[in-house]
Amino acid sequence: MHSLSFPSSSSTLLPSLSAFGSWQPKKLTCLQSHYLSPKLLSFSSKQFDVSRHRALSVSSSSPPEETVSMDDFHEKDWSLLESMDFEQNQKVEKIIKAGEVTESSRVLVSFSSEAFVDRLVESSPSQLLLIVHDSLFMLACVKEKYDKVKCWQGELIYVPDKWSPLDVVFLYFLPALPFDLDQVFKTLSQRCSSGARVVISHPQGREGLKQQRKEFSDVVVSDLPDDSTLKSVAEKHSFELTQFVDEQGLYLAVLTFSKQ
Repeated sequence: MHSLSFPSSSSTLLPSLSAFGSWQPKKLTCLQSHYLSPKLLSFSSKQFDVSRHRALSVSSSSPPEETVSMDDFHEKDWSLLESMDFEQNQKVEKIIKAGEVTESSRVLVSFSSEAFVDRLVESSPSQLLLIVHDSLFMLACVKEKYDKVKCWQGELIYVPDKWSPLDVVFLYFLPALPFDLDQVFKTLSQRCSSGARVVISHPQGREGLKQQRKEFSDVVVSDLPDDSTLKSVAEKHSFELTQFVDEQGLYLAVLTFSKQ
């Protein structure tokens, strides 16, 4: 076992987190597994916990053996998600409306922009809102504004089941997921409640995605599925395709889950 601690100058290394005031990062203990080395950033005073899917535990007694610097955190360029929202308000509203979020809903959003989260919080109060993202900085910005919003850093298929069952899942940017559709729907079938809605979207459609794939090849790793592919894979895991829009300026697919 190896314990990890952040240096005392972490406020300098993490400028985007400085607005959190006097938070003190906890000392961390990493349980080694067959996965790559994990990184966990925890600010308990705000219940801010962003972590990867690997096994972790928090310790306040183990002495530090290794210092984690910013070089250990690889941040991809996620600016394409913010640009997707520019002058796209009506499309974002349509995407959110497709989720049919209610005050009792438990909602997960994967790979979204800050602007999308802002609009979702403002327009659709819910019992639980969980934001899953690869970017620590994006999650930190969300958590700074919305203390009650849960944030988890890592890949969708490794999200812990402690937040289940989910009633609404927004896959706002599916092409960033490094997994095939079968893996995605298999995971969602284990996390969703009966009648849950999964909303897959892209506010600029396939044409916008093609350009993004050229400029952001490290982020855009897959395409948007056509209706027949989506329907075939989803049905294997008890999801039914109930709405499908594949226009030049909008991609929107809505699926409902029938728990067996």
